[in-house]
Amino acid sequence: MAELGESEWDSWMVESLRRYNDLHVFELQDPTRVIEWIQDRSVCVAGYSAKQRNEIQELSLPQTLSAKENQGLCPDRDFRVERGEFSQRPVYQLKYVAGTSLLVSSGPPDASLQVWRLATNETDTISLLTTLLFSVTGNVWSRISVACSPTPRVLHGSRISDLAVRDIVTQSVLFTGAGVEEHEPISELEFLDNSTFLVCCMNGQLWLADTRQRPSLIGRSSLPTNNSSDSHWTMGLGPGFSVVGRLSSDGVVVVSDPRDLSKSLARAELATSKPQANSSHLCLNWAPRLQQHLAVSGFDGTVHVYDSSTWTPSLRRVEPTFVHRGHCVGLEPCQDLPLVTTHTWHPWKQRMLLSAAGDGSLHVWDWVGNNRA
Repeated sequence: MAELGESEWDSWMVESLRRYNDLHVFELQDPTRVIEWIQDRSVCVAGYSAKQRNEIQELSLPQTLSAKENQGLCPDRDFRVERGEFSQRPVYQLKYVAGTSLLVSSGPPDASLQVWRLATNETDTISLLTTLLFSVTGNVWSRISVACSPTPRVLHGSRISDLAVRDIVTQSVLFTGAGVEEHEPISELEFLDNSTFLVCCMNGQLWLADTRQRPSLIGRSSLPTNNSSDSHWTMGLGPGFSVVGRLSSDGVVVVSDPRDLSKSLARAELATSKPQANSSHLCLNWAPRLQQHLAVSGFDGTVHVYDSSTWTPSLRRVEPTFVHRGHCVGLEPCQDLPLVTTHTWHPWKQRMLLSAAGDGSLHVWDWVGNNRA
């Protein structure tokens, strides 16, 4: 990060006392585009450079952030590296299989997946178990989602026609989308339960699949009405998969019910910066403990939090409840913003989020409620 001007830094810190309950600023050795929770007391981060080896690290949260109640001054106020290992390829996605010690990663230059194991003894290693190789046309990488029941499995694909579900341990194929005449690129996918999953395409269309049925693709949404030719979309699922939000690079969110993709529950035009037609870091996450709140990033060096409770099916511009600007404090006007690469909510602290940016900064922040942006 660029060196901060002393006066600007001081002003921001003073303002932060009013706006944040907690604010922690850390520097990673390399920037990450993944922050993956391991239960609720540690996270995994990983580099994504195409020019060097990339380290995968499990970081335990500082004691002050892990406590259920305010512990006052704690001796351990920094992240601590618990385990680590190097990947020979960029890590664009990383998923933890809950209830196991397994991680699955993906990234360019192809659609293969890497399966890792977190050490279960006193060693500090993350071991590469295997690489799952796939024959996919084109220079593409796989989007992934994982599930642990009835056996550890991974859903992966770069296009609708490439979709597959595999048992992680035996590598057996449990489902494949082969034969589907649909080649739209995938931006995000997610298991809903052991048999069903939701897929978001780059063009904003949603697909619902059930591996127990034939044909398995049992439903799909129409294209968003405001879809433009140069925009692309990603999605995020709400707590309990009750809603799905689609976010476009033009700054529009469309909220739907996964059980009925034929209509939209709400639409909103966000108060984001200029459209990012080619951004690969768009991120939408719903708060697990703060009803109808969501956070978006990937447009600039900020993270925006919105309350969707008043949104309607009619598209209208909305203002954020809170904006975290800490990743771009102190930069000169001529400098490029360190784009926020990803963010995630704390599993049980209502207003706490973690965010990372392209300059290697990692922030943990808990904003004060009823503090408008």
